[in-house]
Amino acid sequence: MRVVCIGSGNVATHLARAFKTAGNEIVQVWSRSASHASELACIVGAEVLENLDEVEDAADLYLIAVKDDAIPEVAETLVGVQGVVVHTSGATNVDILAGHARYGVFYPLQTFSIQKEVDFAEVPLCVEAADEETLRFLSGLGAEFGSQVYHIDSEKRRALHLAAAFACNFVNHLYRLSHTILEKHQMSFDMIRPLIRETAHKVQADLPENVQTGPAVRNDKRSMDAHLEMLSSDPQLSNIYQILSNSIKKTQH
Repeated sequence: MRVVCIGSGNVATHLARAFKTAGNEIVQVWSRSASHASELACIVGAEVLENLDEVEDAADLYLIAVKDDAIPEVAETLVGVQGVVVHTSGATNVDILAGHARYGVFYPLQTFSIQKEVDFAEVPLCVEAADEETLRFLSGLGAEFGSQVYHIDSEKRRALHLAAAFACNFVNHLYRLSHTILEKHQMSFDMIRPLIRETAHKVQADLPENVQTGPAVRNDKRSMDAHLEMLSSDPQLSNIYQILSNSIKKTQH
């Protein structure tokens, strides 16, 4: 299979590598950053496409892995190509590609960093397509990666993307705030890493509501008041602490 990769960021890089590893040919790479496109093209043995208007029109798959607000412009440029056009966004409706004969979504549910290897056998792949033939095609691509493939429509995918923001992006931000507190008191973030690992481990075997711990779930007002006293000089952190504590108390049965 011949693939054109549009984008050179975290998602584009890992998907291009995965397609290459699965025995496919990455024929062209395009990015707004010419240097990043060159780096990815070098990794996967592809041609660097300097102008998207000159994209090859006979590839089998056109992978749009760019920022959400850039998808419409890229999709319009690709009108007339012969292969399947997909985007990789969790929050963008499949219909944004409706100007193409065959189109769909190929959304890997994972957090990606270019420097960290990803085992796609551990990555859920959510696919959606305008027709059954294209859906089977995209499902087969996911199977090549060894991934668990889910047929998820745009509405459910947006909900999944929202849930992922809470489970990943917001949680990681809380790690950062935790680091800030530790640093302020001359302690290493390494001290809290075992706690993070154990918390993540518990929800692999149980639902989060069944393993919630801490002063809020116990309604330990003394501890919470002590925490708020420590945060009195930082209204933003204090507000976050109170919002999350109240949410825990309200959602416990």
